[in-house]
Amino acid sequence: MKRPTIKERLFQLKGIFPMDDAVLEGLSQSLPGCPTLLSVQHFSKSAFTITGKVTVRDKNGAEQVYFLKVAFEDQGMTMLRGEYESSKVVYSVINDFLPKPYGFGKYKAEDPPTYFYVSEFVDMDVTSRPDPAEFTKKLAQLHRQSVSPTGKFGFDVTTCDGQVARTVDWEQSWPVFFRKLLLGICQRDLDTNGPWPEMQRATKQIADVVIPRLLGSLKENGKAIKPCIIHGDLWEGNMGIVRKTNRSILFDVGSYFAHNEMELGHWRCEFSSVFRDKVYIESYLENYPPAEPVDEFDDRNRLYSLQGAINYSAGHPDSSLRKTAYNNMCYLCEKYAPIDGIDKYDSGIDPCITGATIVPHVADALL
Repeated sequence: MKRPTIKERLFQLKGIFPMDDAVLEGLSQSLPGCPTLLSVQHFSKSAFTITGKVTVRDKNGAEQVYFLKVAFEDQGMTMLRGEYESSKVVYSVINDFLPKPYGFGKYKAEDPPTYFYVSEFVDMDVTSRPDPAEFTKKLAQLHRQSVSPTGKFGFDVTTCDGQVARTVDWEQSWPVFFRKLLLGICQRDLDTNGPWPEMQRATKQIADVVIPRLLGSLKENGKAIKPCIIHGDLWEGNMGIVRKTNRSILFDVGSYFAHNEMELGHWRCEFSSVFRDKVYIESYLENYPPAEPVDEFDDRNRLYSLQGAINYSAGHPDSSLRKTAYNNMCYLCEKYAPIDGIDKYDSGIDPCITGATIVPHVADALL
């Protein structure tokens, strides 16, 4: 049976925000006593969740405001648990780069199974471009200061990019981890959009030859690369500017420990129009220089962008990003592992050359 979309659920709710006592009980762990609900209202927009602003009064009479995100069934549980666990890690590294996470849980109401994530409410501007120097310095700081609890690449729980779950099991080897991550999302794309023999052939060549070639000898200052916590879905739609301080802030994280350059792969995709401005990558690299071999940085960036593009394609059937990803695969295969049976790379449809962008499918979720 097909699950209702968020737009359909909003229609069914007739404008009423779905609230449950479980949220208040969850907040009681960080407040003096169980708070009293004063108001809850729809706030902001999301393609895969229902988001709101909750105002409560604690037992001392003080009003507190929180941001609440609600999702449904197993997919919703995976998304919001992953965001909560990711947020805790990011917040523990830099506590002013993300709204403080307060809790994750399940609604008492059983039908449909409903899950929530609640965090600090931050008044932010989500339309302005961040200052490249301030933003990238903080992002590099997050990457540098984070420490993998296992010394490996991966994460303790499944996290998502949008609504699509990733393969993030712990791995000692970054090439092995990235190969599994990419193949997992390519399979999701096949399930969504159907077979494409040429792309499947290119995918196998990327997995079997290009990834070991490009990632197998990576070094950072002559040493093995360090697993860094990354946002995991970082484009301008998942960050804002705090109005009170004018500082950049992240949200909607779906993290894992990765090569830090993996974070920049999304910036090459058509949905990321602001961060595709070269000033952001150039500024980031001033704070966190590229790994060795330095002259292969752009090829690694192209390789890392496959995950974001194919993930978008898997979550949005018939998206043009599937063709972009395939064209990038063709480029990498031609350069590092030529094979027959796939197309020639076409610079005329490469968004990094043409400047093509898309409008991300966020508004589709709204009434």
